[in-house]
Amino acid sequence: MRVLPTQDMADAVTRYFAGAAHAREWNVETATDWTLADAGRLTEGQRSAVEFITLIEDHLPGYFSLYTENFPADGSVEPELYEHNRELYHFTVRWAAEEDTHARALTRYQTASGMSGHEQLRKALVEPGQARFDLPFSHPVQFFAYALVQEKATQIYYQQLRAVVGDPVLSDVLTRLSRDEARHFTFMADVVSGYLRAHGDDVIEPIRAVIAEFRMPLAGTIRGYWRWALKIADTARYDHTDAYEHLIKVLNRAVDTPSERHAELTRFVDSCRTIS
Repeated sequence: MRVLPTQDMADAVTRYFAGAAHAREWNVETATDWTLADAGRLTEGQRSAVEFITLIEDHLPGYFSLYTENFPADGSVEPELYEHNRELYHFTVRWAAEEDTHARALTRYQTASGMSGHEQLRKALVEPGQARFDLPFSHPVQFFAYALVQEKATQIYYQQLRAVVGDPVLSDVLTRLSRDEARHFTFMADVVSGYLRAHGDDVIEPIRAVIAEFRMPLAGTIRGYWRWALKIADTARYDHTDAYEHLIKVLNRAVDTPSERHAELTRFVDSCRTIS
């Protein structure tokens, strides 16, 4: 595996934690007055969107295992790779804790607002939660390029959903979630930039492959995913290619003198964007 030099990964992790230190911390139990949550203020489409994003966020154990399996911090790897993976693990566990907070906040909203009962919701999350989440990647940069798009697309959707929902409590939750996703995107963009600087054209084709085959998490495991995705897009624009503009900016800023292969990747990503 052609990973980043360990010090480069350590620096990216340090920059993330430095930024996170200035972020507004929040606790699901105390940050929101859940007694004010009222799903009666939501349209049918907005309620469906909340159900959808709850399923996506609640799959955190699957996402977390993807990184721990592909970047193991144990005796299965040589010491040099362990050093790199251990530095990445500092971020991974923090990222997992923040994403799990998102899952807890959305499930809490559903039960507090009257959308669902506790037991009913827990059972509804079992089947999608147990589904295997996998990415067919062989190059380490692909895991970060994928997450870069996914985190930015999620952030954008939360912002757009927040703009139309009628419940101030849900609006507050979506604001907090989108801020976290923006910071996660920043880390992934930092790492992808590091790969481009360290490995140059060697990572162009792996990144291109991510975009060529991109699917949002659980697209292949949630029954009726695409019908559901189209339904919630009627409530607030839902299109992961909205994130490609931000990937292009990362690509253009990563190196001082882009090669022709680098320029071709930028053109390819731009060609994959959905034009409204």
